[in-house]
Amino acid sequence: MLLFTNANAGTHDAETVEKVAGLLRDAGRDVTVCPSASSGDLDRALDGDRHAVAVAAGGDGSINRLVGVLYRRGELDRTVGLVPMGTGNDLARNLGIPLDPEDAARLLLDGGRRELDLIVDEDGHTTLNAVHAGIGAAAAASATRFKPRLKAAAFPVGATLAGLRHSGWRMKVEADGEPVAEGKFLMVALSNASGIAGGTAQLAADGHPGDGKLELVVSAATGPFARVAYAMHLRQGTHRFRDDVLHSTACSVTLSGEDFRINSDGEVSGPFTKRTWTLRPKAWRLITPPAAE
Repeated sequence: MLLFTNANAGTHDAETVEKVAGLLRDAGRDVTVCPSASSGDLDRALDGDRHAVAVAAGGDGSINRLVGVLYRRGELDRTVGLVPMGTGNDLARNLGIPLDPEDAARLLLDGGRRELDLIVDEDGHTTLNAVHAGIGAAAAASATRFKPRLKAAAFPVGATLAGLRHSGWRMKVEADGEPVAEGKFLMVALSNASGIAGGTAQLAADGHPGDGKLELVVSAATGPFARVAYAMHLRQGTHRFRDDVLHSTACSVTLSGEDFRINSDGEVSGPFTKRTWTLRPKAWRLITPPAAE
């Protein structure tokens, strides 16, 4: 196994990684710990062993970067593993992967291989859980400075601050080549799973990472009271029943309009004026609990 870690991780994380590696070695696995600060580090380690299971020890950003590199290299047939060590750990939560690193390491030994869908934009950037434009990106940016102290609680704080500062963006949404919405929206989101933001929001209650479709959520809750109500419903997953919310499914979505930023698995980028995302069904394989297969 290749165990990819954050090269800038603190002492506590380094100790946890050593415990995980030791547990796997005691079980007879050949484990190479690969501290990684860039995609180049990932490439060099993957070049060294083209058949090893590639394991990300980190958060959603870490597993996203690993899968993104494998996608670019044309190596999505390689089995991937995850040891959650991040703030939100949305992928692990959505798939039932233990949040305790040592329990997750044991899963690497006896878990099943599950084929999962992948969201890819026109530049080849990948998303595993969800991609947002509008308030989702603004909330992620606002939450960044609170993560060291508040951990997962930083997400609702960031969402609250973003909701106070922003009332919406003018955008056009197309699904599978057809226009479905145009106007001023608080949020446009594509989800490949159910929960986001460290489990504090249920973006797509019916989301399933292997069902071959994207959950599309478009919120026009731009008024001050509507924004608050939308946020409360989002926590429970009941926002899709609101009159100012469009909830649909698609295989490809294009978003265009005034400058907007996007949040892909917690990583904020942009601004953009147009973006297209396409779902690649059952594109990669992850070790998950057998019951989740």
